[in-house]
Amino acid sequence: MALVRDKDALAAEALLNNLNKGPSKYLVKILKQAVANAKVKGFDADKLYISRIICDVGPSWKRFKAAAFGRATPIRKRTAHVRIELELKT
Repeated sequence: MALVRDKDALAAEALLNNLNKGPSKYLVKILKQAVANAKVKGFDADKLYISRIICDVGPSWKRFKAAAFGRATPIRKRTAHVRIELELKT
């Protein structure tokens, strides 16, 4: 996430599209939503940059899966909260 912080929004999207990491597709989706929200509010997409990008721990799903010898092993599906804040270049 430090890779796209303080970068132009459109350049960050291009960078994330070419990045060969798993979470980059989720970050691209969130970034597109943030740019679309800014366009609806009347901002120019070419003048936006990522001022803050934060990833916090979200709730985790706790389940149990049957294991050998009548035991149960826990399954923890972890989630995250990602927040992207855009600002205008001055």
